[in-house]
Amino acid sequence: MLEEIARWRVERREPFRLLDIGCGTASFAKLLLETGWPVMMVGIDYSPAMCALARAKMEVAEAEPEETDSSLVGGDSDPQGGIEPGVASIVAGDSEHLPFASGRFDIVTCANSFHHYPHQQSVVLEMHRVLRPGGRLILLDGFRDNVIGFVTYDVIVTWVEKHVHHASWAEIDAFMREAGFHSIRRRKVNVFCPILATVGEA
Repeated sequence: MLEEIARWRVERREPFRLLDIGCGTASFAKLLLETGWPVMMVGIDYSPAMCALARAKMEVAEAEPEETDSSLVGGDSDPQGGIEPGVASIVAGDSEHLPFASGRFDIVTCANSFHHYPHQQSVVLEMHRVLRPGGRLILLDGFRDNVIGFVTYDVIVTWVEKHVHHASWAEIDAFMREAGFHSIRRRKVNVFCPILATVGEA
């Protein structure tokens, strides 16, 4: 996800807003803030216990903030929540009913949690809603469209985690097009435990 965001930032230096859906214990949030990019980040997770762990982790990260280039921030504030660049807010909430205004975020990320969502099309519709026009969705989840992926995700992970569904690339493509995304591209990474990265623009 950091690589995809870096590509997106090639011609952009202004502060940006990012929503990480299914943020878990905020491992990605911590990595993102360590880049020093002027990001106003919100992480959301359905589990209050995960959110508590995430907040504890981010308190450590926020205790020693990196210096922020004022020329990049430009005194920008977030009128829809008061989020400051270089700080992550963690929210407990439902991915099918995101508690944010439409068009609020520049980037939405979701890594390795999409298979837990029982109504995946509804989640993708919400992802599109909270993105500004031209905003970007970066979705990572298990790639189950080859033999290794099928055994890993449809057999082993499903047996362990029970009520999950790793969508095929064709399903994810259909979800995104139905929601209104365009310029959709995808790539597979890893041989064992392969991951499908799908990127689309709102």
